[in-house]
Amino acid sequence: MIKRKETVGIKLGDYIIGAGNPIRVQSMTNTKTENVKETLIQVRELISAGCEIIRVAVPDIEAARAIKEIKKGCTVPLIADIHFDYKLALAALENGVDGLRLNPGNIGDEQKVRLVVDQAKEKNIPIRIGVNGGSLAKNILDKYGLTPEALVESALEHVAILERCGFYSTKISVKAASVPMMLDAYRLLSSKVNYPLHLGVTEAGTEFSGTVKSAIGIGTLLAEGIGDTIRVSLTADPIQEIAVGNEILKALELKKGLNIVSCPTCGRTDINLIGLAKQVEEALTKYKDEDLTVAVMGCIVNGPGEARSADFGIAGGKKEGLIFSKGEILKKVPEEQLLSELIKTIEQYLHSLR
Repeated sequence: MIKRKETVGIKLGDYIIGAGNPIRVQSMTNTKTENVKETLIQVRELISAGCEIIRVAVPDIEAARAIKEIKKGCTVPLIADIHFDYKLALAALENGVDGLRLNPGNIGDEQKVRLVVDQAKEKNIPIRIGVNGGSLAKNILDKYGLTPEALVESALEHVAILERCGFYSTKISVKAASVPMMLDAYRLLSSKVNYPLHLGVTEAGTEFSGTVKSAIGIGTLLAEGIGDTIRVSLTADPIQEIAVGNEILKALELKKGLNIVSCPTCGRTDINLIGLAKQVEEALTKYKDEDLTVAVMGCIVNGPGEARSADFGIAGGKKEGLIFSKGEILKKVPEEQLLSELIKTIEQYLHSLR
């Protein structure tokens, strides 16, 4: 059981982030925010995939104003990503955003920050400070170079600005493209503050390499008890970010849901295990929120035993296989019926729970 660090709770929409509450998976739309129709299509797709927090880019006033319509079709907290212009933050707040991603040191003098903070406090809207290697000030780079210490000092400088304004509903991230640097930065930051932390490897890469880097970086910190929200940043369809993020949480038993386990192929395998495992995964997609473990094993001899903790499973044989539950064999069926019989057995079980 992972012992999570106790952080301060902040309100984000209907969620409380931190303070031991569930770790939330988020993503960011890649549509033009002012195109409300396209943005809402992607918002709904993300929510359907299991996204719990959605961020949109707000580079101009049209995007800020679009938030009002986007909010009408968004059933999860909506975050406005703001850089440099405090007026865009004010406009996003006026149009009903649930949270801001904003580095206060980048939007001018503290009087401008206070204008934003006063509105955020009045509306009970949290702010995430997001530092990465590309956002470090020259004086910090001159002092430290691109290091974990530089990322943390930059984040704490932004935090200090908000605290001077009497604002404490803050979440922080210190992302880096280097996984070791990201790990050290978050560990250092976690030792210094009790604010909730948002985890991510920035510029992680394409779907394959980005998944590996994110799983290592985010997963390692979560296993150490660090982190309250996560985003897997991929150069890919944002839907894939949600799939990976949820799998990371499920792998660490920090989130319940469908868990499919399958063995690697070997010389004892006499069925099309790779194809069957993919078919099982696709067929059970609609049950992704069920707290079930389903095993797809290639060998009758070891299958039920190796996967005895699985709620249901398949163990292949020569042109046939077993359907089993919790290590107990339920039936033997021809290979071509393995998928349909497994799905039928699972659906009957779920129906009996209703």
